[in-house]
Amino acid sequence: MAESSAPAPPARRRPIRGPADYGVPLPEWLRCCIEHVPPGAGTCCPTDTEALLAAAFDFAYQLHEGQYRASGEPYIIHPIAVADLLRDIGASAAVIAAGFLHDVVEDTQVTPQEIEEHFGAEVRALVEGVTKLGGIHFTNKTEAQAENLRRMFLAMASDIRVVLVKLADRLHNMRTLGALKPEKQQRIARETREIYAPLANRLGIGRFKWELEDLAFKILEPEAFRDVQQQVASKRSEREERLGVTVQLLRDRLAAVGLANCEVSGRPKHLYGIWSKMQRQQKAFHELYDVAAVRILCPDLQSCYRALAVVHDTFRPIPGRFKDYIGLPKPNGYQSLHTAVIGRHRPIEVQIRTTEMHQVAEYGIAAHWKYKEGGSPATAGGDAERFNWLRQMVDWQKDDGGEDSSDFLASIKEDLFDEEVFVFTPQGDVVGLRKGSTAVDFAYRIHSEVGNHCQGVRINDRLCPLATPLQNGDFVQIITTKAAHPSLDWLNFVATPTARNRIRQWYKRSHRDENIQRGSQMLERELGRDGFDLLLNGEAMAKVARRCNLVGIEDLLAALGFGGVTVQQVVNRLREEIRLATAAAAPVLSNEEVAAGVVAAQPAAPTLPVHPHGSSPILGVEGLEYRLGGCCSPLPGESIVGSVALGNHGITIHRQDCGNVAQVPVERRLPVRWNPQAESQTRRYPVRLRIEVLDRVGVLKDILTRLSDHRINVSDARVRTTPGKPARIDLRVELVSAAQLRTTMDQIRSMADVLDLCRTGIG
Repeated sequence: MAESSAPAPPARRRPIRGPADYGVPLPEWLRCCIEHVPPGAGTCCPTDTEALLAAAFDFAYQLHEGQYRASGEPYIIHPIAVADLLRDIGASAAVIAAGFLHDVVEDTQVTPQEIEEHFGAEVRALVEGVTKLGGIHFTNKTEAQAENLRRMFLAMASDIRVVLVKLADRLHNMRTLGALKPEKQQRIARETREIYAPLANRLGIGRFKWELEDLAFKILEPEAFRDVQQQVASKRSEREERLGVTVQLLRDRLAAVGLANCEVSGRPKHLYGIWSKMQRQQKAFHELYDVAAVRILCPDLQSCYRALAVVHDTFRPIPGRFKDYIGLPKPNGYQSLHTAVIGRHRPIEVQIRTTEMHQVAEYGIAAHWKYKEGGSPATAGGDAERFNWLRQMVDWQKDDGGEDSSDFLASIKEDLFDEEVFVFTPQGDVVGLRKGSTAVDFAYRIHSEVGNHCQGVRINDRLCPLATPLQNGDFVQIITTKAAHPSLDWLNFVATPTARNRIRQWYKRSHRDENIQRGSQMLERELGRDGFDLLLNGEAMAKVARRCNLVGIEDLLAALGFGGVTVQQVVNRLREEIRLATAAAAPVLSNEEVAAGVVAAQPAAPTLPVHPHGSSPILGVEGLEYRLGGCCSPLPGESIVGSVALGNHGITIHRQDCGNVAQVPVERRLPVRWNPQAESQTRRYPVRLRIEVLDRVGVLKDILTRLSDHRINVSDARVRTTPGKPARIDLRVELVSAAQLRTTMDQIRSMADVLDLCRTGIG
């Protein structure tokens, strides 16, 4: 998207100009395309590849003319770079054209219909798909992030090539991130590492994955990035010399057995991969042996295994370090032989693959379509199976739109990151699962209905318990019957969020009536019986259901009964909706009326129902409507006083030391006190704390972890930072008593980064 722009001109047709007339640097291939277009050719529905690319570039150039990036350079530089990246990975002409045009609908006055008129329906569909993804930004808010991911995967299922354009767009943006503000750089780098780099890996585009990870690493951990970079550079000459000797020795040995046409080279590993391994294995840089590796590219499959024999004959292989990803490819299509050997007194990693396998490892899905007619994704055969995981994810979203956001995010990230266990179906197909997966995880990976009717399993032709962890190379046969159904006990041993979600969803659907009744009873116990039906069927409760990503009140009760949401979550959100409704209903008074103390008549504000005598937390308000003062948020154990509001607005409960009490006439004060019998109940009350802390990464997480360890619920957290000054954190916590508040504040004050802590109002 353009960072700054002038009004874009409308789409128009004009003869394509010469390469030098555009005034911006052009890749050589684009210059050739423009030069081969006949003089005076227009931009309407070009038929050959060169004309299509030249016309798409010229069209984008016209529309982005006068627009500039945050760096100050002409905006057209960005679409050119995106198209160049797409060409590098072997994308089709239609995808490269979409790379030129991916921002024109969002940033100019052009419509999708005009794009179709100029370039055809295929290019229009790709541009529209990328435009829909353009508004997706991944924040820390779980619900919003889950919804954005749903949109992304639905777009991918429609045409997965859309994501190729999006990944190229993100890669160039990451390369030119320096012109943005630091906080925006952090946000973009974080979502790149968490979503886009794993997505590139899942699609097999290694070249994009490695660079995206390194660029995000440089932004998110700058000190660690510089440290690894310096250590790699300091040992470069020694490492290159050692690799050079090994490479030449292998070339000579391969030539001696008739494999002179094999290409042998050394390759460095990317910085983020090195750092990740250091963190994962808790090793220093000098303890890693595979910061560089040897790669052998062979002309055919037979040569790969012959080359492997030469490597093992030349160097001593390390036991347990051989992996055959040719016979057992990774789910993203990656194929190669991996082995580790001892060379010149140090371990060396060796990868052996064909040239075609190397193309797939570097360019992923684009390599599969590179030689297909039209460069379009196949809809049957091997490619259809390759993206079966994507279709399953979309189908699951359609099956259960009310899936919990955190569970959905866990499922997505499980499918994006590397699987670690590879097992076989009875037909010999490979299924990838996370380490520790069981037969139930396998069954749900095959299909939801296979999991829902799973009764038993044969592993390597032997009957085994469903909880048996699967090992690499196992043959797994699921035994199903119509009468079988999931058991909640399965939740104790399944390893994948996917299986866990399917089990819960089946239980929710099959026990809906029971869950609704249980949820209603739980809510009634918390809110009290008086007025419960009126409150349950009110607009405030309907809004709470929508905030919980549920369709209606029945769905909310079912989720409550099942455990999808907690009673405290529902009650907290209900109170918030009631507070907002009360504020919205309050009339606006003039300054003169305020000065005169006028209180206009208001509609009765919705309040939580009055508790029967004996169960009410507060004594002295029996039979009366009351609310806790947001200005002081009193807690059990504190001295309190009631304030009788003018009009029919019930009673507000304040702490006796609240500053607002002094403004209340004595005749409107009501003596009240906490009910000792009710204080021992599990009812929680909101309190807002303001914390001043040293501004460092992770300080909020540390505070929340400390509270979570002591079972303190945090219903809201907000951070405000100012460069060069301490950060301010406002927390809304749920507590049972003043004693717990004192303990909680002491626990926070004891943290090294906390400078100051005070209690504030919640209103």
